[in-house]
Amino acid sequence: MYGFGTCILFGFSSIPLPKWAIVVIVFFALTLLEYLTGLIFIKGFKIKLWDYSDRFLNVQGIICPLFSLLWGGIGAGFVYLLYDPLSCLAFAAAENVWVLFFLGAFFGVMIVDACISFNVSLKIRNAAKKFKEAVHYEKLKESIAEHRARLKLKTNFLFPLKSDKPLKESVEEFLEKLRGKRNK
Repeated sequence: MYGFGTCILFGFSSIPLPKWAIVVIVFFALTLLEYLTGLIFIKGFKIKLWDYSDRFLNVQGIICPLFSLLWGGIGAGFVYLLYDPLSCLAFAAAENVWVLFFLGAFFGVMIVDACISFNVSLKIRNAAKKFKEAVHYEKLKESIAEHRARLKLKTNFLFPLKSDKPLKESVEEFLEKLRGKRNK
């Protein structure tokens, strides 16, 4: 979401249009990106990364006007305040070999992170298949953190879903507990 969002911000900001028009385009583009990302994760991975169901005028709990306005505000801030200095900095950095090296390392770390995230998403999806419902990612994370706290295990900042048992077991246990609460 954020990586593609940044590409959208930079890409649309370089179009020779009035800044207000770019902000409007970015507003809609980032809202569409949020919707598509949410839809892909819910339908494809059975994971609900965020839930706006309780927000006014939400669409499938995936997007809502409040967060669309937030994306528009971020777009306006970027277009009016950050694009010009960052693009100058990018052109200057392109001439420095060390900057290119660190950018390559940065993108390498991002690719590794994306691969790990998709691997975890696939594991969650596979574990949740038999329940035929989407897993609320944040609630799953909280459940695993509570389990670790009960066992007095150390928390892991980089891998918040890491536990003493396989992820599949954690997901199944979480969904069973959730179903038990619904049936009461």
